[in-house]
Amino acid sequence: MPFKPLTAISSVDGRYHDVSAELSEYFSEYGLIKKRTAVECEYLIALSETDGGGVRKLSKDEKVALRIIANISVEDAQRVKEIEKETNHDVKAVEYYIKRHLADSSIQDVSEWVHFGLTSEDVNSIAYSTLLREALEKVFVPEVEKIISNLQFAVEKHVATPMLARTHGQPASPTTFEKEMKVFETRLMRQVGQLKERTILVKLGGATGNFNAHTVALPEVDWQAFADTFIESLNGGSHIKIERNPVTTQVEPHDTYAELFDNMRRINTILIDFSQDMWRYISDGWVVQRVKEGEVGSSTMPHKVNPIDFENAEGNFGIANALFNHFSNKLPISRLQRDLSDSTVERAFGTAFTHSLIGYRSLGKGFGKITVNEQTMLEALQAHPEVLAEAIQTVLRANGTEMPYEKLKELTRGKQITLQDLQTFIVGLNVSEDIKNQLKNLRPENYVGLATEIARNGY
Repeated sequence: MPFKPLTAISSVDGRYHDVSAELSEYFSEYGLIKKRTAVECEYLIALSETDGGGVRKLSKDEKVALRIIANISVEDAQRVKEIEKETNHDVKAVEYYIKRHLADSSIQDVSEWVHFGLTSEDVNSIAYSTLLREALEKVFVPEVEKIISNLQFAVEKHVATPMLARTHGQPASPTTFEKEMKVFETRLMRQVGQLKERTILVKLGGATGNFNAHTVALPEVDWQAFADTFIESLNGGSHIKIERNPVTTQVEPHDTYAELFDNMRRINTILIDFSQDMWRYISDGWVVQRVKEGEVGSSTMPHKVNPIDFENAEGNFGIANALFNHFSNKLPISRLQRDLSDSTVERAFGTAFTHSLIGYRSLGKGFGKITVNEQTMLEALQAHPEVLAEAIQTVLRANGTEMPYEKLKELTRGKQITLQDLQTFIVGLNVSEDIKNQLKNLRPENYVGLATEIARNGY
């Protein structure tokens, strides 16, 4: 059967192909081959610029020619795959591809310096790390920042909308809608701040990380300094830096990958928490979804407007996090100096990131459909005057009344009471009239503490 989105086994290549296609530059086989080719060509250029590096100085035009070779097309990548059928080795196929291009060029004489002293992991480590960095900076950080902007808009629009809080699912001391949105906003901002300033370690040290072949062939070169300079040259103006790990086996241990994936997993976990809360607010009618003409909520119940965007986001974040968790647990482990199991896992990076992106986009759709039903939210709050019991017992405690908690517990715990019941209780208290008046003026909707100030200022 020919491959099409409709025949794909994976949903990221099928149902969500439009989203995954945006990420193919970073996570496809083509993207990896292209980045490997670029690393090999830049490494050759770096050797030519190093005194004693063995490679003659390349002219400006020759460097341009190498970078043109590195900018491969999908058709070029297919040629690399054809070479791989002969070599049964993906990185060696890239090396041969470059050499075949150099065969009829003015720089044919330096072709044997391609992949000089390197092992596959040197190329792969740099390629994967730079691809991850580009995907984060160009796609994922901006997408999460859009969600933060939506949360900030919700805070600004509902500056003082009182809302019943629930702890353990039960009515609790009131809060405000914008303060609860502020909770998610500040959690995400902290995680995105860490993501934007992350450092990814890479390996460049030959077969088992010791520059064995380099130092035998060209002992006069300071290979560690060369490697540091080469890696630093690949950073440009990026906030997310790649740095050389000077102490490795054949593979870079991937601890910074685990840190990065745990960072992504925390972002997604926060958004699962948010999605579930929004689902409940919609279920209670406190948040209302706009009806879109032509959409169907149920195949049999015509009235339904399901919170599918938040449900879709939750499901996709769960899949992404299962993969991110596996990456973090698996990649830092390698038998002795190296085994190949990490290579298989690295090829699944795109699946986790695509499910994450689908989730972010689903939340964006969800934000675009909702409004806050302030009246329903207020009515739900006013239906639970028992939440004032905390305030009353605390004021009484501060004014020397004996066992105020127990008195309020007897009045309210597990009971349906009215505001009038509380008023009657207050009248019978042995406290001053000023305190009684203070307590009588309490209402669920004005018992929100510093929620508005916290939402506006974060403290």
